[in-house]
Amino acid sequence: MGSKLAKKRAKSLEGLDLQKRYTVDQAAELVKSKAYAKFDETVDLAVRLGVNPKHADQMVRGAIVLPHGTGQNVRVLVFAKGEKEAQAKAAGADIAGGDELVQKVAEGFLDFDRVIATRDMMGAVGKLGRVLGPRGLMPNPKVGTVTDDVTTAVREAKAGKVEYRVEKAGIVHARIGKVSFEASKLAENAHALIEALVRAKPSTAKGTYLKSITLSSTMGPGVRIETATLMGTEEA
Repeated sequence: MGSKLAKKRAKSLEGLDLQKRYTVDQAAELVKSKAYAKFDETVDLAVRLGVNPKHADQMVRGAIVLPHGTGQNVRVLVFAKGEKEAQAKAAGADIAGGDELVQKVAEGFLDFDRVIATRDMMGAVGKLGRVLGPRGLMPNPKVGTVTDDVTTAVREAKAGKVEYRVEKAGIVHARIGKVSFEASKLAENAHALIEALVRAKPSTAKGTYLKSITLSSTMGPGVRIETATLMGTEEA
């Protein structure tokens, strides 16, 4: 099986210049044509930023609803009580509840992909930091997952809202779709995320901001993207 995969990967590299930097549209076409897995591979964007995340004023974090979603069936859990719990369920939340749901998660229930909480629940939800934190699931007002407008939050999560956060190495990883997407839709999603990152550029970040961008599918090779023009005149 290993040799078969190796041959498929080698074939996927044919015609791809690993040193060349392509436009976003070209990269989307290449990622689609180079995917070889039997399943519908996820397409990811990796952006290395010219920031130092160790400094609080250079942390880049936020969320964006992609124009064409991610292609993922997002399981949404909402911590809310009373009327807000009912609103969350009506908006499409997979599971919603108050203190009893907090206890259930504390005991090991993790069958969800996104967590939203109303403000009055954060005292109890805060105790789940050790469970939700390492998985990147802790609700946060900066990305709109701590809110009393649970209807909008749930609908956006279901529609393909992507949270992004720069990692220690200065890289942002985000899912932007599936190989089955049309190349134009992958490109539009990629552009939307890149534009969001450019808007989120910290005023304290100096030098080149978009250092490198790579688009890839789960099993396919990474395709490097030309960055200068994506910053507009600032870096072009």
